[in-house]
Parts: sequence; structure tokens; C-alpha cells
Amino acid sequence: MIVTSAVRHAAAGSAALLFVLPVPAAVASPAPTAPSVSSVSFGSPASALGEPTPPARGHVDPARLDRRGVQVQPLAGAPRLPSASALSWVVADASTGEVLAARDAHRKLPPASTLKALFALTALPHHDPSEQHTVADSELTGIGAGSSLVGIKEGYTYKVSDLWNGVFLSSGNDAVHVLAAMNGGWDAMARKMQEKARSLGANDTHVVSPDGYDAPGQVSSAYDLAVFGRAGLQDPAFTRYCSTRYADFPAGSWSYGIANTNRLLTGENGVERYPGLIGIKNGYTSNAGNTLVSAAKRDGRTLVVSVMNPQEGGGYAVYEEARSLLDWGFEAAEHVRPVGSLLPERAKAEADARAVAAARDGRDGAAAAPRAEAAGAEPAKEARPGDAPAKDAPAKGTSAEGASGKPEKGEKGAPVRSTPASGSPEKDAAAPGASGPDGPARDAVAEGAPGTASLGKDASPAAAPSGASAGLPLGLIGAACAAALGLWGWRRRAGAATGDSVQE
Repeated sequence: MIVTSAVRHAAAGSAALLFVLPVPAAVASPAPTAPSVSSVSFGSPASALGEPTPPARGHVDPARLDRRGVQVQPLAGAPRLPSASALSWVVADASTGEVLAARDAHRKLPPASTLKALFALTALPHHDPSEQHTVADSELTGIGAGSSLVGIKEGYTYKVSDLWNGVFLSSGNDAVHVLAAMNGGWDAMARKMQEKARSLGANDTHVVSPDGYDAPGQVSSAYDLAVFGRAGLQDPAFTRYCSTRYADFPAGSWSYGIANTNRLLTGENGVERYPGLIGIKNGYTSNAGNTLVSAAKRDGRTLVVSVMNPQEGGGYAVYEEARSLLDWGFEAAEHVRPVGSLLPERAKAEADARAVAAARDGRDGAAAAPRAEAAGAEPAKEARPGDAPAKDAPAKGTSAEGASGKPEKGEKGAPVRSTPASGSPEKDAAAPGASGPDGPARDAVAEGAPGTASLGKDASPAAAPSGASAGLPLGLIGAACAAALGLWGWRRRAGAATGDSVQE
């Protein structure tokens, strides 16, 4: 009994001493760590975390672009839309994919040679520009009558870069046929182009003839052409080819010059060159009329415009209408609400998640990093390519359009559709662990500092003791015990002297 009473007093004295003693500074100001498990609801929307939602401009009604007629949502100070006779057109921001204005964006029409943009997005990544290829006669069969040509000859050897110059500058269907043969053949290329279009969210395009030559059932839309143009701009090789104005094309022991048939780029045939124009692709057939997908950069902003089949103004009206739409887009960019997006729904959702994560990092990162460093935390390592993803994580023999300065004629059939090159939105999407709103926090909890894993479900990592700095010296405990034992002995002696009973 005596021993039991002594232990009780010792424990009580220790508790009292621990209660009144000041807490060490290292425990009072714990280093910030990852949020507790209970504070993150995995798989929940970003709003559940109390994070800011993406900017309002990122939220648009995708069904709006399905409506007929002109679609635009002007704000105060917005310039008036120019008059355009094209059956279908789109003006979009190439960086965000936001559609600023459109007319009948999803109307299915023949695309003519603008479909070559999709062809390039599909085939361009598969061969090195310096690779050489000797053309076989079979590779030049089946070229449609009246096609625009760059002048490829069987038995001649060309570099892949020469063939792509033929595609982009002279709109050469002969160059397309050779490159298609190098990539599995004509029919296989049409299937690959179709798959590429769908992967980019371009659902209006049906590919029959990869060169854009009119073919029954071949269609695209101004929306899809803008998607292809935007995707192409993310590939440096695509951008380089489509913005080249002049090049030398080999012809055995000599070469001849070819010029880009996009007159907004070259400023030929009375069409004034557009400042900051990047290029992309123009086209014409008797069935499709004039078509164009082009892009331009001004004051750090890049716009992409697609125009299909103007009904007024002659063969060069497509350039002037594109010019007026580009001018309007640069002036109106901050004064309109978007009426749609060029991003597929999946990619758009990922972009919204990245916007939320970026906002959160911008708010918390600056304060958390210095505190973590002060507490001895190791700085986060920068991701590198190859690292494992986060756990959650026309002179001679050339095209009619290029040589004569007149639109190419005679490609009979239906429309065609083109898609983007490497660097397309699907490649831009970051790994879930890196970009998702919950990815980083989840990894931090699972792989945090020692001691985190032993916390209860609702415990905060900040409450976990950290080595000797979180505990009291053993000497203090011993002193408390000794004081308690002394108190117990004094009470016992006093009780014996006065005759009071002491309950054990």
C-alpha cells in the first residue's frame, strides 16, 4: 500500500510539473508539413479543398458553338465584329484554346488542302528531317487530276525536309503521296489521320483523301481546322515549315525556288502581308472554294483563325476576311467572354485542375517553403524528363497556285480535315500527381517525414513529437518524482503525530 501510494503521488507530482513547465520552442513552432490525411478528400472536387476556382473566362457553354449563326459575347468596350461572307469561321486564342467568336463553327464543309495540317500532325513526328528517300513510281500513282504539285520525280532522292516543304509551301499532293507511302500507305494514313482528329476533339472531320483532294464524304469544319492549327503551333517543326515563305526544291543536280501559296504570309498577288503572321495552311478546290487556317502573334498573344468558303469578293477574299477577323480578335481579346473552347472536354478538365493547383501553389508556396527550410526540410526536387510520374498522379513543275499566283483548281470531290502535331493538348496534360488538385498533398502525406505514418486518422502531423526537442529532460522527471515522494513522507509523519487517519 505504501508503495502504491508513493507511485500515485509521484505520478501526480510529475503531471503537475509537466503542466506548468513551458513547452520548448521547437514544439511550439513546428515545421509546416503536408496536410493531415483527414484534411484532404481524395477524388473530391477542388472546391472541397477551399481552393479558388479557375477564372470565369475558363467556363463556357460548349453547346453554344453548336448553334447556327454568329456567336459572340461582347463586354464593355468590345469592337464590332467585321462583316465576313464565309460560310463558317472561328477566331480563337491559341494559348488557352478559348473561342472568342465564331460563325457556324461545326458546319461540315469540304476542307481542301487545309486538311494537310492534319496530315502533318499525324505523319511529321515519324521521320527525321535529314532522312533521305528515293521515290518509287508506285508512290506517285493515284494523284487526282488538277492537283497542285511541287514536282517530285520517280527515281529522285529527297530529304524528308524537302518533302515537307513541298507539302506546306506548294501544297503538293505528290509530296503527300510520297510521305503517306513512307508511313504505312494511303488508306492507313487516312485511318491514322481520323484517329488523330478524334484524339484532339475534332469530331466533325471525316478523312477520305489525306491530301485534301475532294472525295465523297470528306468534310471538316472551321472548328476542327482551328483545332489542327492550334495543335500544330505546339510543334516547332510544324511551325517552322508552315511559316516558311520561300525554299529551294531539289531536282537532281540542280534546284528551283518554290513560294508559299499563303498570300497573307508572302504578300504576293496584291494581298498585303499580315504583320506577325505565322502561316499554317490555305487551300482551294472547285467544290470546297477557298479555305484557310492561319495564326498570328501580336503583343505576346497568338490567335488562330479559320475561314471556310467566302461567298463574296473573289479568290483572295479568304485572306482579307481572315485579316479582318485577326484584327478584331487582337482588339477584342480582353473585351469578350469566350463562346467555346478548342480543347477536348478531358483536356479542358485537366487544364482547369492545373489552374486550381497553380493558384494554390502561388498562395501557399511562398510562405511554406521558407518555413520548411528553416525546420530542416529538404527542398522539393524539380521534375525532369524521364522521372517517374507522381504517384497520383513554283517555277518549274509546281502547283498551279504556287506558280501562277492563282488559287489551285480542279481538285474534285469532298472536304478534308487536318489535325495538330507533336505537343498537342493530350501531350500537354501533366501527370495527375503533378497537376491534379489533390496529387501533391496526397504524396506528401504518404511519403512525409518520419512519424507522419504513425499518426491517427484525424491527427495532424504537426502534433507528432520530433526527437529530443519535443521531450523533457529525464532529470526533470526524476526531480518531480523525488519531490512527490518527499511530500508523501511529510504528510505521513504529520498524520502519525496528530493521530489523523491517512487512507491508503
